[in-house]
Amino acid sequence: MTTDIPALISLLARNEVEFILIGGVAGGAHGSARVTFDLDVVYARSRENMARLVRALRDQEPYLRGAPPGLPFRFDEYTVRMGLNFTLTTKLGDLDLLGEVVGGGFYEQILPRSIEVEIAGVRCRCAELEALIAMKRAAGRPKDREAVAELERILEQREPREPA
Repeated sequence: MTTDIPALISLLARNEVEFILIGGVAGGAHGSARVTFDLDVVYARSRENMARLVRALRDQEPYLRGAPPGLPFRFDEYTVRMGLNFTLTTKLGDLDLLGEVVGGGFYEQILPRSIEVEIAGVRCRCAELEALIAMKRAAGRPKDREAVAELERILEQREPREPA
């Protein structure tokens, strides 16, 4: 199943979920050419925001990605409050909901290191390029190391160069 990233972002935004784009979609917002197959977001852990998140996804049949079919799982406020990071599959595709990100921290720690972007007509927060690089570097997976190399080239092209 292909993930409808614009639809997921729109759904979260319409329901006033406080979230920040990270991962491949954030990389794309900064100019990365890498393809991504899911939406990664860090979300605020306030009770109000977790309630909005659950309400937003209620009709999307969220289920733990990779879990065996029929495993009892309820995506409700209690589950979100007791958990932290969720890799989900939904009717709109794959969604990673992260309460905490290695190399970045919690929503409140990443928020000052985020910018506003527009994706598919929706205004939302996105991790700044430097913050995204730090998160990918900390994750340390081979695909993240490859992404860091590209993101660092993008950063170098943005920074004003000193005269030789």
